Amino acid sequence: MSAIGAYRAAQLPVPGRMLAWHLTGKGLESLHLVEVPTPQAGPGQLLCRIDAAGLCFSDIKVLTLGSEHPRIAGRDLEADPVVMGHEVALTVVDVGDGLAAAYNLGDRFVVQADIIYRGQGLAFGYALPGALEQFVVIGREILEGDEGSYLIPVEPDTGDAEAALSEPWACVERSYRAGHRSGLKPRGTAMVVGLAGGDYSALTWGMSADGPWPAKAVVAGLPDSLLGPLTQGVGEAGIEKVACQSCALGAGYEYDDIILIGDHDPETVEAAGKALAKGGILCLVRSTPLPRKVEVDVGRIHYDDTHYVGTSGPHIGDGYVSRDSDVKPGGKAWYIGAGGPMGQMHVQRACEDPNGPALALCTDVDTDRLNTVPARYGDAAKATGTELVAINPTEMQPEAFEAKLRALAPEGFDDIVCLAPVPALISGAMDHMGRDGVLNIFAGLARGTMATLDLSPTCLKGVRMTGTSGSAISDLEFTLHKTERCELSPNRSVAAIGGMNAAHRGLEAVKGGEFAGKIVIYPQIVDLPLTPLEDLKEALPEVAAKLGPLDTWTKEAEIALIEHFLPE
Repeated sequence: MSAIGAYRAAQLPVPGRMLAWHLTGKGLESLHLVEVPTPQAGPGQLLCRIDAAGLCFSDIKVLTLGSEHPRIAGRDLEADPVVMGHEVALTVVDVGDGLAAAYNLGDRFVVQADIIYRGQGLAFGYALPGALEQFVVIGREILEGDEGSYLIPVEPDTGDAEAALSEPWACVERSYRAGHRSGLKPRGTAMVVGLAGGDYSALTWGMSADGPWPAKAVVAGLPDSLLGPLTQGVGEAGIEKVACQSCALGAGYEYDDIILIGDHDPETVEAAGKALAKGGILCLVRSTPLPRKVEVDVGRIHYDDTHYVGTSGPHIGDGYVSRDSDVKPGGKAWYIGAGGPMGQMHVQRACEDPNGPALALCTDVDTDRLNTVPARYGDAAKATGTELVAINPTEMQPEAFEAKLRALAPEGFDDIVCLAPVPALISGAMDHMGRDGVLNIFAGLARGTMATLDLSPTCLKGVRMTGTSGSAISDLEFTLHKTERCELSPNRSVAAIGGMNAAHRGLEAVKGGEFAGKIVIYPQIVDLPLTPLEDLKEALPEVAAKLGPLDTWTKEAEIALIEHFLPE
């Protein structure tokens, strides 16, 4: 058996000691490379070799916050350090008692990082040891989690980097698979408020009499034509009548659904948004625009899955009609903050998709990073018939930039993906939404981050906003299978590689935004400095010879890299 074959089959001896990066506090100065005993697989456990680890900006949040990070809140990092890294490809090198029927040496997996075990969140690379170490024990928390096993099998021919990068790519795919409920939350709590004196004679629920209906509904200002069906669906005991909208909003509930019928003032809309429960929907039913923009907690859209929808009538249920969250085939898409690693993934997805948009507008304030977008994906865009346009808005007057946007999309954009965590950019994006368009708030903004948005398009043009955080097991499986069917090329995201010693420098580079693409660490390689792919020609010419066009990472280059560093 060749050396690379023995490596892949996990036939090489497992060392008694290993390297790991321990985070003992806040900041890069608290990240230390230590040598520790290699753990052993106990009963019901697997010992796995870390083959590749992608570095992520989420790791920087852990570095910045330390034990104040929500996923490790209150943890004594000096006594119990965190091993970061949640973008991982691993191989089974030892199987504990009781698992021999299910697992074999050489089995390869990626990990769905958002692990729930007995109702408790135990994320990989946060509460559980992650990928910035050479070996890791996979225990019952991962193998027998609340959703089953959080290990996703990897095909033998799949590369380590492309497998590890399935995790961030799954977050991208998740954002295009998101949606909202198609009706009122079953057995939830709703608020339905009309305006005194409003003429709602032509308005109907437009929902099945069989529901779903909430268990409780706080109502005000509804005519009998609307109150009657609601009462029949909810039941008399579940209806709470109040005198006015302010009374309803002051009832002390968190609402799963809030329906505002008529020309409510912006202050009421803002108050209603604050009263939404997690996963809640605010539906505006009106045929006139709001007199001003309103303050919206866009952090909750991203993290709490809140939604703002609407309709001009005559059926209230039309407001709950979801839009396809995927980019409209042949449409016009705008990617705000396209030059960063995650932004480039979204653009790559659009350019490689034969059913992608006709126009992909990419904007970024960093010219150097922005210029890499057409360089990397121009050929793919040409092959699929997508017009790829890159603009730095800071290089022209605001009026000229607005004019350019109007020229590119006179009727507005079908899809806008906001990849920069800047509320003003989200506000500006909403102003350029086309009919039935989708605004994808992908950038992570903290809960409580307010943006001033024109919500009129939600009811007058059918515009929807989505926001997602992380991914589910099904998203990771979907993404990995796309990669293995050659429908997705995660390796094109790789900008630099390094060995175990390079992880500290790599995280520094992520924090500083030094690379437009992803950094991949190979923990089994110790002394490989952080190396941009274009520099491999001098550092490792035999690896560089296996790179793809435009110095893109390939499985062949990865094999050459591993072979170079394998012990004789």
